[in-house]
Parts: sequence; C-alpha cells; structure tokens
Amino acid sequence: MKATRVMAVALLLMVASGLTLYVARAQQPETKRTDLQRHDLSAPGREVVQVRVDFDPGYVAPRHTHPGEEIIYVLEGTLEYHIDGQLTATVKPGDVLFVPAGTIHSVKNVGSGNAELATYVVEKGKPLMTLVK
Repeated sequence: MKATRVMAVALLLMVASGLTLYVARAQQPETKRTDLQRHDLSAPGREVVQVRVDFDPGYVAPRHTHPGEEIIYVLEGTLEYHIDGQLTATVKPGDVLFVPAGTIHSVKNVGSGNAELATYVVEKGKPLMTLVK
C-alpha cells in the first residue's frame, strides 16, 4: 500500500512538472513576421523586401544582421533598438529608424502591443537575417 502511494505521488509530480514546463513555453513572448512584398531592384543583385513584424509584449529579438539596409517604420507600440550593443533609440508609432547594412542590432518590445513595417534593401539570394552570438 505504501509503495502504491509513493508511486502515485511520483507520477503526480512528473505530470505537474511537465504541465509547468508546457505553460512556461506557452507564455514565452514571440514574434510573427508577415511577408508583404519582394521585388527585384534596378541595381543588379539587389532586391527590396517588406515585412510586417508583430512582437509580443516583452519579446527580445536576438542580435542579428541583414545583408543590406533596414528601414523601420513603427506602426504601434514602443520598441527599444540596440545597435552595436548600445541603446540607440526608443521608438513609438510614426517613428522611423535606419539600420545600416551588416550592423549588429536587436529590438525589445517595451510596450503592450507592437508592430513595425520593416523594409530591407538587400543582396538577392542571401538569408534575410543572420543571428549573431
């Protein structure tokens, strides 16, 4: 009888810890990227890509680069941009920000709802984003 209780308690603890892990994962802030358009440019080997990026509150994008320039227009919310490891700008709806080609940067959602329109002028055929350690 005692062994059965111990097994039952152990089983309950395993289920509870699994459920806690599932809930923690479900609550992780995320981002959603919606491709809007992609077109070749008159400059050889270059293209323009427009993306709507939606950030959950508290989301922090990992440090990354792009193979070209990024022009950011904030649609809603408040975003903190870190460029080259330094807080460069806190931007709100209607604000714009320019990120030079190859520059290491990240963004954090410090508001309750955030979306930006990101326009990239990049080298065609290269990954749009490369993560940096």
